[in-house]
Amino acid sequence: MRLWSLHPKYLDRKGLVALWREALLAQAVLKGQTKGYRNHPQLQRFRAQPSPVSAIAAYLRAVHEEAAERGYRFDAGRIAPGSKAPLIDVPQGQLDFEWHHLVVKLEARAPAWREALGTPDPPAPHPLFRTVPGGIADWEQPCPHFSPRSWSARRSPAHRAGKLRSAMWGIGQAA
Repeated sequence: MRLWSLHPKYLDRKGLVALWREALLAQAVLKGQTKGYRNHPQLQRFRAQPSPVSAIAAYLRAVHEEAAERGYRFDAGRIAPGSKAPLIDVPQGQLDFEWHHLVVKLEARAPAWREALGTPDPPAPHPLFRTVPGGIADWEQPCPHFSPRSWSARRSPAHRAGKLRSAMWGIGQAA
C-alpha cells in the first residue's frame, strides 16, 4: 500500500488508479470493514487524526478531484462522508524520498510522463498535507541503506523486468 504524500498530479494514469484503489482499501481498514492491512504503517498518520475516517475521506476527495480533471470517472459515492479534515504535517524529507521512489517507477513504466513532469523543487504535497522541515517520516520503511544512488541501482532494468526475482525464486528455470 502506498498512500502518496506527493500531490496526485504527479502520478501517471496507472499510478492514479492504483492510488484510488489503495486509498479506498485504507478507508475500509479505518472504518473497521476489513481485517487485512490493519497495522500497515502508511495508516499511522491517518489514525493520529481526530477523525481518521474524515482524514482518509479528505485524501480520497483530492484524488477524485485530480481524476475528474483528467476526465476519469472514479465513483465519488465510494468516499465516506466526513467533515473537513485538518491538514496533516509531512516532513520535506518524506516528500523527497517519495519523489525519488516515484521517479524510478515512472522511468520504468511511463518515461514520457516522467519527462513531462520535469523536476519540481520542492515537489508539492497532496492537498491534505502541509510540508514541514524534517527527514523521512517515522512510519516510512525505506531500506536500511537508502540513498538516491543505491535506490536507482536496486531498481535496475534487470530488476524491473523481473529477472532478478525470477532467478532468486527459480521461476522459469529448468528443473
